[in-house]
Amino acid sequence: MKTVFETAKTKMGKTVSALQTEYGAIRAGRANPQILDKVTADYYGSPTPINQLASVSVSEARVLTIQPWDKSVLKAIEKAIQTSDIGINPQNDGSVIRLTFPPLTEDRRKELVKDIQKIAENSKVAVRSIRRDCIEKLKAMKKNSEITEDDLKDAEKEMQKITDNFTKEIETICDAKQKEVMSI
Repeated sequence: MKTVFETAKTKMGKTVSALQTEYGAIRAGRANPQILDKVTADYYGSPTPINQLASVSVSEARVLTIQPWDKSVLKAIEKAIQTSDIGINPQNDGSVIRLTFPPLTEDRRKELVKDIQKIAENSKVAVRSIRRDCIEKLKAMKKNSEITEDDLKDAEKEMQKITDNFTKEIETICDAKQKEVMSI
């Protein structure tokens, strides 16, 4: 029975981590190196993440600086950023690439808040799905006479507590991201 709870906590923890990663890629008007995590550049014929080809740093509040370790890959990185869905034009000065993030409009902020809420809701659905799977495992244990009816009821209550805790954590993260987007 404990293994079911541990499995649930691990999976729910991964869901929360995935949520935080996804929120990290949402640009809120300020420079964030995580926005480049999904962008890959062609490096000697193989798609390689930009953070493995260059040093990515925040030089100012809204400026991201990309300094490649190999200058020959500069054009490939620039092209990869232009073809990605980031929506920012890179400025290449021959040795570094700069991405300047424009301030967000009010409408764009409201759209981002809707996206943030949708992502949080998807995470909550995933957590509830994990709960359902674990309760099914517990019921199977009851059916196989591994646990009693009382153990099953207690386990279901415990599973609900775990689910509620992770749901609250998701809501807290969601609220913080919404405030971040709206305050800039």
